[in-house]
Order: sequence, then C-alpha cells, then structure tokens
Amino acid sequence: MSRFEQHYEEWMIANLNQERNPRRRELLQKGLGHGTIEFLRSVWFPAVGNFHHLLPEWEVRDFGNGYRYVDLAYMPGETKGGIEIQGYGPHARDLDVRRFKDLCRRHCLLSLDGWTLLPIAYPSIVEEPKQCQQLILAFIGKFIASDVSATLSWLEAETLRLARRILRPFAPLELAHHLRVSDRQARRILHSLVKLQLLDIASGQARARSYKLRT
Repeated sequence: MSRFEQHYEEWMIANLNQERNPRRRELLQKGLGHGTIEFLRSVWFPAVGNFHHLLPEWEVRDFGNGYRYVDLAYMPGETKGGIEIQGYGPHARDLDVRRFKDLCRRHCLLSLDGWTLLPIAYPSIVEEPKQCQQLILAFIGKFIASDVSATLSWLEAETLRLARRILRPFAPLELAHHLRVSDRQARRILHSLVKLQLLDIASGQARARSYKLRT
C-alpha cells in the first residue's frame, strides 16, 4: 500500500466514523468519484501531504431548503472553502440549459453563503498536475496564514506565505518591497529557503533572477 493509499483509507474511515448524518454517510459509503480520487492522488496529497481540515461530500443546505454536496470542503477554523471537480465527458459537453443554470445557481448560493469556491477541471488534473498543485497551495494560503514551520524566522515565514499566495515566480526585488527590506537581505532570505528545499530557483544560473514555491 502506498503512502497516499494509507492516508486516504485512514481519512475516509475517520470521516465515516464521525458522521451521524445518514445522507452524507450513505454517500461516503459509496466511495468518492474517480475525478475526486485522482485529484487527491495527483494534486492535493503531493502538494499538502495530509488531509487536515478536508471533508469529502460535505452537505450544505440551499435556499430552496434542499441538500447539496460539495465535492471537497476545506474548513480550517470557521472558514469555508469548497473544491469542485468538474468532469469533461459526454454529459459535460452536452450539458443542457437546465443543468447549466442549476450549476451556476449552485455556485451562486454557495458564494452567497460565504464559501470560497475553487472549480478544478478534470483534464487539468491529468494534464497539468503541477499547475493544479500551485493553485491548491494558493487556495490554502487564503485560509491559513500561519501554516509554516515554527523554526523559520518571521521574514522567512512571510516569504513562504507570499509564495503560496501567488501563482507565478517572483523576483528578489518584489520580495524586498513586500517585506520592506533591502534587495540584499531579500536575496539572503531566498537563498536560505532554497537551501531548506522550500523554494526553487525559477530563472537565472550565475545569478538567480526569480524564485518559486517548490512542489
């Protein structure tokens, strides 16, 4: 059994054992969809390394007093983030007007209820997992400002948070402006995080011009 499979099985069992809602419990017993499992295997787990605060098939009430389910709810503290895996098969290509309107209404209702939604296309999971991992780290960065090692200095920790919030490489000068430090000090911080294998050099050889989050 792989490390992912072990963590996934423990996570699903924990969710089942803790669930008292018969509707959600029945969904969990049926198992998650292929797209969701592939997302967890190829994107979430390699990027995050755990399933903390992540809840599959999370039930929400809509404004019509019915029930809807978020593929994956990310809920650290009292925040509400939702990840929806968007399939692309015959049913998606031939989506009729009624289903298309319902999908838009679903997203509207969740947004109005305070959810931050992240739709992920299944083809992106398969073809562009690294880009999806960057999206997930930026998504998590919106909710957890302190999700960094306690061994890092404040400046190192804030650099890592910046890298998680943006989806592109950044230059030392940009970091210097963000931290309000000199360009030289910004470069020392970046070199330290590269040595710790938390950042990678994105461009430049003799002299690094930009850095990015390691995935």
